[in-house]
Amino acid sequence: MSGPWLVLPTYNEAPNLEPFVRAVLPQLAAAAPEHHVLVVDDSSPDGTGEIADRLAAELPQVQVLHRRTKEGLGRAYLAGFHYALDAGADFVLEMDSDFSHDPKDLPRLLEAAKDADLVLGSRYIDGGGVTDWGLTRRLISRGGSSYARHVLGIPVRDLTGGFKCFRREVLDALDLESIHADGYGFQIELTYCAIKAGFRVVEVPIVFRDRQAGVSKMSARIAVEAVWKVPALRMRRP
Repeated sequence: MSGPWLVLPTYNEAPNLEPFVRAVLPQLAAAAPEHHVLVVDDSSPDGTGEIADRLAAELPQVQVLHRRTKEGLGRAYLAGFHYALDAGADFVLEMDSDFSHDPKDLPRLLEAAKDADLVLGSRYIDGGGVTDWGLTRRLISRGGSSYARHVLGIPVRDLTGGFKCFRREVLDALDLESIHADGYGFQIELTYCAIKAGFRVVEVPIVFRDRQAGVSKMSARIAVEAVWKVPALRMRRP
């Protein structure tokens, strides 16, 4: 096995990528001597891919997967998961590369994964929270998680978050190619499938901060997709 792999999908993250990678590496090193960061870049026109290549040339823990077209966050994550699993990852982590998720929380997720199959960085349990968001975005995010939780009948409080740590056994067991949702829907489906497959899912509190540089990739289309995907998911997966 090759330790934990952190998968970072990127598209136009030139202002964030280098400082973020340099911030996560010591946190991963504190949790596991062998660790890796995989940047999955969808041919960013702002030069993100070139920054990733320069970091990979300098830092042996960093690797880059270039994709020729932008196919969405979900497909980028799946490509990264396959790459990490093929390389022998025993844990696979995902998080945003714009400092919305605090690199200092990485060791806590990995520690929790010693007794769980999937660990979620959760904004909506005691000790978690969100800063820098307006009321509308807070209501959409919290309401989306509550809606999915009740429709799917599962106890997870933060179903739409993108800060996760998987044991490789979870990703090996899931039919990843059947997952076609993007954004919020992708995160909901991954967690739901893990629970229905019998894996133990736990939440650890995190504080989510809005990005300080660059532009959010979330859109109304992604939010609407999650709304109709949730009942479809319940019907498709008993």
